[in-house]
Amino acid sequence: MVSQMGLAIFLMLKIAESSNNKKSVDNDDNNDESNKEDDEDSTKKRKAQDKLPSSMKNKSKLSTAEEYPVGYRRSLQGIEFITSTDFMDSESSKSALNQIMEAIKVVNMIGLHGMPGVGKTTLAKEVGKHGREQKLFDKVVMFTMSQNPDINKIQHKVAAMFDLKFQTDIEDTRAEELFRSMQGMNKILVIVHDLWEEFKLESIGIPFGDDHKGCKILLTTPQQQVCSKMKCQKEIQLDILSKDEAWVLFRDQAALEDDCSILNEVAKEVAGECKGLPLAIVTVAKALKGEGLDGWKAANQIQGLKAFGL
Repeated sequence: MVSQMGLAIFLMLKIAESSNNKKSVDNDDNNDESNKEDDEDSTKKRKAQDKLPSSMKNKSKLSTAEEYPVGYRRSLQGIEFITSTDFMDSESSKSALNQIMEAIKVVNMIGLHGMPGVGKTTLAKEVGKHGREQKLFDKVVMFTMSQNPDINKIQHKVAAMFDLKFQTDIEDTRAEELFRSMQGMNKILVIVHDLWEEFKLESIGIPFGDDHKGCKILLTTPQQQVCSKMKCQKEIQLDILSKDEAWVLFRDQAALEDDCSILNEVAKEVAGECKGLPLAIVTVAKALKGEGLDGWKAANQIQGLKAFGL
């Protein structure tokens, strides 16, 4: 069964390709009838795909569900366009932001968890923005771990923010140099983005706790258990948008009028398939922005669980 995240993220962007690449499985009984139905279904999907707005056809070529299975996340590629200026004051995001800003004053490590696409990246950037504006920190550092972190790349990215030039190519020695450099700054916020499993931040060179009480860690992860394993002193869950919040965001991103038109009724059905995930909502809405009623109907026609053969 495809998860909510998988459906929402890949639904509108990858359906054109995934439906073409999907192989049918024939039953031993009634093979002829089954094949006939499959052919008719494939023909309908091809016709719907031909009607798909060109903007969404182009989007679907970015990557396929086969290349990036459900649960896989690339680093920040594809989501960097959602910056802190796109922060939405949903009930969940406002609550999470307030909790983080309060906790960051009294604890060293905070864990923000929620399904991919729910807005952890945007919220983390907003925390960094608030931290700078309120002069809570002398330096705000953010890097992405993902499932296969490149420690060398991360070390050099962090070092550059402290104007540190490493004197060695040895990873452990670089960690020591970075550790000492960061200890020399009083107040630091380190945002560890997209952490998938327990990880020793000391191996990068990040000092915290007794080694540097002024260094605060905010980590984001799709899995709550990662927060526990990392011994976060405060765990915060970021939930999906409510139905009304999701529609307001979708309508704004697609530049739709606030009325009861037929187009809006179709658009609401499309928005509903994004399952309240801001990343899916923004991506889909922007792809369909400027389309007429036929374009929206075509997009709505090929969406849903039937398109995935479920």
